[in-house]
Amino acid sequence: MAQILKSKGITNEALAEMVQAHPVTISRLINGRRPLTERWLEKFGAALGVDPIEIYTEPSNVRTVTVKAAVQAGVFSESSEWPDHDDWYEVAVPNDPQFAGVEMFGAEVRGPSMNRRYPESSVVVCTAPWSDNEQPEPGKRYIVERRRLDGTVETTVKLLHRDPEGGLWLLAESDDPRFQRPIPIEGDTDGEEIRVIGRVRYAVTRE
Repeated sequence: MAQILKSKGITNEALAEMVQAHPVTISRLINGRRPLTERWLEKFGAALGVDPIEIYTEPSNVRTVTVKAAVQAGVFSESSEWPDHDDWYEVAVPNDPQFAGVEMFGAEVRGPSMNRRYPESSVVVCTAPWSDNEQPEPGKRYIVERRRLDGTVETTVKLLHRDPEGGLWLLAESDDPRFQRPIPIEGDTDGEEIRVIGRVRYAVTRE
């Protein structure tokens, strides 16, 4: 977006006034320190007289990720991915060289199971473990699948925690007591298979 502003002779401060935002917010959006949501892209496109896709595709410090699934504790289904592709949408995150060529995917957070960290309708953007070859790290947040014997699956976001004895647990950062029971990665899981499918790298809040 910086190149578009330069070509039109518009300063960050002028753009902030055009979209009724604080100049610091505009600076963070342009520099990739705050994610460019679909709503922001629409605002900027209207203010600058360009199609939002031009901001997406401009060589810049952002990349787009497709959101095509939901994560929600307590809900088991055949798949977390939305079957109707019309429900899929894009979010923008910093184009970090660390993840160049690494697969990323987005999932919309539903329900209160992580509301102390991610409000409902937030989007978590993740790297897949088979893409970045990173081992699970305590203190980080992960997309986790719990698969029942009948084949249905619950897909959630959890904080990975290591206890003093070295055991690994999945914690829900929630105010709702229904979701506060720690889940062991190994051990008694009531016959359920637990699988880590992604590490959260960014969180985007839709406005």
